[in-house]
Order: sequence, then structure tokens, then C-alpha cells
Amino acid sequence: MSKAMTKLRCTVALLLGLLVLPAFAQLTIEITGTGASRIPVAIASFEGENLLPKGVTDVVRSDLERSGLFKLVPAPGALGETAAVDAGEWKSRGADALAIGTVAAAGDRFEVRFRLHDIVKAAQLGGLSVSMSAAQNRATGHKIADFIYEKLIGEPGAFSTRIAYVVKSGPRYELQVADADGMNPQTALSSREPIISPSWSPDGTRLAYVSFEQKKPVVYVHSVYTSKRIVAANFKGSNSAPAWSPDGRKLAVVLTKDAGSQMYTLNADGSGVQRLASSAGIDTEPTYSPDGAYIYFTSDRGGAPQIYRISASGGDAQRVTFDGNYNVSPRLSPDGKSLVYVTRNGGRFQVALMDLATRQTQILTDSAKDESPSFAPNGRMILYASEIGGRGVLAAVSTDGRIKQKLSVAAADVREPAWGPLPKK
Repeated sequence: MSKAMTKLRCTVALLLGLLVLPAFAQLTIEITGTGASRIPVAIASFEGENLLPKGVTDVVRSDLERSGLFKLVPAPGALGETAAVDAGEWKSRGADALAIGTVAAAGDRFEVRFRLHDIVKAAQLGGLSVSMSAAQNRATGHKIADFIYEKLIGEPGAFSTRIAYVVKSGPRYELQVADADGMNPQTALSSREPIISPSWSPDGTRLAYVSFEQKKPVVYVHSVYTSKRIVAANFKGSNSAPAWSPDGRKLAVVLTKDAGSQMYTLNADGSGVQRLASSAGIDTEPTYSPDGAYIYFTSDRGGAPQIYRISASGGDAQRVTFDGNYNVSPRLSPDGKSLVYVTRNGGRFQVALMDLATRQTQILTDSAKDESPSFAPNGRMILYASEIGGRGVLAAVSTDGRIKQKLSVAAADVREPAWGPLPKK
């Protein structure tokens, strides 16, 4: 085994000892960078919002500000959905867009109506009407923020999505699922044994992951809504690195059942196991391309860890990365045009982004111990694990490297992030 791949295995083993937190501990987000040009937008408090125990507009404002693409313009007072909008007045305040809305009681529920105005063109850009319970204020705020984002940026927002991650506090590990802003954390699995490699199904209803509850790595498929789970891979030796096919029917996994770490595919229920490739080296960290045609993976078959791709039906592998002697943890952008991975750069492990058409590569982070990159489902941001002061944290960076965020939990290590899919409309 090469020294580089031995180090890769040692790094994975180290992660197993670093991960989880007390149930429901919340990620806090620190924004450390913004976009080059931010859109000035005013979010007026919705008329009648005081009927709610917790508001909606503060969630909208927080989402937009956190994205790094918007500059919030103060909006004094409350404005209802049908209020007359003086474009000249709001233009003088510096706003290019204005959101106004109304909250009305409807039995034991509430109806939220909202409108977005283009101040520059003095025109309406549309709106939403949402029926919600008092406890759904955050979900409603995320939905409105997604609407504003898509209308003003021209691509889907990801505020209504969820993230999964593993936290270690003392001897306990927890697989957590939270809103994309780190709020509303829920524990999917708690264990005194390590949990690694969470992977979202394309429809966002299931998580595949590896748990060491049986004193060895076993792959499970876990329903997020019912908490029921099945064993997807528990063969002799190691079962690891699950990755979903785009149709949600299959998993690519890494097994040692036939000696050596090799890639296989199997159905999501654990049936239909097929070997994908044969290699004298270690093949690991598979991930499907968005069209399902290829599987990208890490291998030391050339002497050092590099990224390769192979047809999803098997065949000969093609090397993808050539710069540097250590490139691991590949993930494809949702449009399949970019590849994010971790590269060793001057002794530091950093997140890099490759344009697959031109092969041009950009290093996006300035930290030293980055791991496990994961694209936002709109392709705008990349979530990854890093280390600050000896403690594991999550971080996010935009694909141009300008917008940066840090997500952490007090007195706990946070690792193994995975960004879930866009919600179904």
C-alpha cells in the first residue's frame, strides 16, 4: 500500500475518533465573506405578524443576509400585502426590491400572503400564499426567501433544504439533520460507536450512512421521517462509503469482502450486489454523476490518491486529476460541470474546484484540514468539514470563493457534512 493511501486511511480512522453532541445542540453560523456585488433588498415586517409567537420576516432576512448576495435595506414599520408601494420612496432608501406581506389567523392556523416588488422597474415580481401552523414560521420564512432568491438571482434558492452531519460530544456520536441554516436540529441516530459518511437519497427521504454499532463498519439506509432503517451492506470485512444513484434505486459502496477495498453497486434494499471494478489498489469514496452515467472515485492505483471515473456499468477507469499527488473526496456539481474535491496544497488539505470542460482548478479555502465537501443542491455553495483550534467545525464557501461561512457547535466536534436535495414543489 502506498504511503499516501496509508495516510488517507489514517485520516479516515482519525475522523472516526473525532465526531458528535448532546441531542438538539444547534449549529451557529458566522458569515466571514460576501459576494462582490450585493442586491439591496428591503424586507418589511408583515402586517399582523405579531399574531405569531415567532416571526417570519426575521427568518427571511437572516436567510438572505447569510447568502452573502443581498444587502438588507432598513424597512421601518409593517406593510401589508396589498399596501401601495411608492417606488420612488423606496429607491431613495437604496432598495432595488421590496417584500411586503400579511399574516391572518385562519382557525388554529395562519395564512401568510406575500408580494415581491421590483423597485427599479416599479413592477410586481409575484408572491406566495402559505397556510401554516404557528410552529412552521421558519419553514414559511425559508420558502419566501427561496422565492425572493430565485426571482432576483435567477436560480433556485436552497434555504428550505436540510443538511446532515455527525457530532461528537464526549463518548457519544449523533447523526443530526438540521435546516440549512443550522436551526431545528434533530437526532437521526445516537450511538457510542462512530457514525460516518451520511449520504442523502435524491428525494430527501432517506439517509445512507456507515455505523460501527456492530463493532465493524456496516451500511444502513435510514428513513428520515419514520426513523426505520435497514441494513444495506453487512458483508465480511468493511462496508463503507455509500453513494446514491440519481434515481434513488441503487447505492455505490466500498466493500472488502473479496479482499481489498473495491467498489460495488447494490439495490437500496441491499439486494443485487455487483462488483463495479477490479484494482490492485484501494478504490473508495464513489459518487455518481448527476446523469447517472459515471461514478467518480478516489484510488491509489497509480501510486498516490487521485480521482478517477468509471462508467456506472463498469469498465475501464479514466484518471481525472493530475495536478498534485494527493486529491480525494470527489463530488459533482448538480449540473455535472464542476468537480469539488480535497487537495493537498503545500502541506495543507484544502477544497478545490475543477471545471471539467477546461480542467482549470481553483483552490477555494485557506484552511489546513478540510474534508468531506458537499455541494448545495443549487450548486452555489459548498459545505465541508474543517478544524479550528483542534475542534471540528463545518464551513461553507461559494464556488467563486468569495462568500464564506463557519458553522459550529459549542464544546463539540462537527464532521461529515452532507447537503440534502431541493424540496419537491
